[in-house]
Amino acid sequence: MWGERAPDRTEEVAIGKYRVVTYSFGSGDNVVLLLNGGPGLPCDYLREAHSFLADHGFRVVTFDQLGTGKSDRPTDEKLWTITRYVEEVETIRTALKLGKVHLLGHSWGGWLAIEYAVHHSDKLKTLLLEDTVADMPHLIGELERLRGALGSETIAMMQRHEAQGTITHPEYMAAITLLNYRHVCRLEEWPAPVKRSLDDWNMGPYVAMQGPNEFLYTGNLKDWNRVPDLHKITVPTLITCGQHDELTPACALRMKQHLPNAELKVFPNSSHMPFYEEPHAYYPALLDFLGRHRG
Repeated sequence: MWGERAPDRTEEVAIGKYRVVTYSFGSGDNVVLLLNGGPGLPCDYLREAHSFLADHGFRVVTFDQLGTGKSDRPTDEKLWTITRYVEEVETIRTALKLGKVHLLGHSWGGWLAIEYAVHHSDKLKTLLLEDTVADMPHLIGELERLRGALGSETIAMMQRHEAQGTITHPEYMAAITLLNYRHVCRLEEWPAPVKRSLDDWNMGPYVAMQGPNEFLYTGNLKDWNRVPDLHKITVPTLITCGQHDELTPACALRMKQHLPNAELKVFPNSSHMPFYEEPHAYYPALLDFLGRHRG
C-alpha cells in the first residue's frame, strides 16, 4: 500500500535554536506518530509506507529528525543522544497538539519509542515496535551470529579491517553489502523511498550513536538496555519483525517476554522492512491492531 503522496500539512517546530520539519496526512484524534530509523535518515521511507493510514481514519504525523532531511543539520556531536531525541519527540507532540498518540517506531525509531514510552507512557494510546530491540548488548550478540553465517574466512577478514580501521576497503564493504541484502531488505530492487532516504543519510548522528555500519556497534548506544524497565510500559503494544531481520526475532521475543501487554508478529519472508518486502501480510496486521485500539 505504500505510495508517494504529498502531505496535507507541512509545519516547522522549534527544537531549541534549531528547526525541525513535520509532515501530516489526514485529520482527527487518532494520531499515528512515526519515528523512523537511522539515526541520521530522513523520514521518507517510513512516511511513504504509512501515509495510507490517512485513508483509514487516522492522522499520520512524521518528521525529519534533527540533523536529517529538510530539518536543520547542526554538527554539534553533543546533540546526538537518545535523551535529547526523546525531548524532541515530546516537543513535537506538544507543539502540534497531538494529544495521546499511537507511537510507531522502526529500527532506531523503535529504541527512541521505547525510551519515550518509559518516560511518557501517559501520552500514548498504543506502542508499535517495528524491527527493533530493547537490549543493545543482546543485539550485538545476535549480529555476531548473523555475521558468522558468512564463514570463518570472511569473518576473519572483517575483524582484521575493523581492527586496522580500514572498513572502507572494498572486500569489507562487499561483506556488508551481502549482509544488507540478507538482513536489511531482501528485495532485488529497493523501493524509491528507501533509496532516497539512504542517499541523504547524515552519518554524523549515525556514527556517534550507533557506529560505522549496520553490523558494527561502537557508538554511545552500544550499552543501552531498557529490558529492566519494559514492565513500566502497560499500553497495548504490537511488536513486528521479519524472520531474516538484522534486529532478529530473538530480540523481538525478548521484548515481548518483558512487556506486560504485547503481541508479536513475525513475517516469514521479510528482513528489516516488512512493509516493503511483505506488504500483503504486514498491512492487515497493522490495520487490525490499530483498529482494535482506536481509543
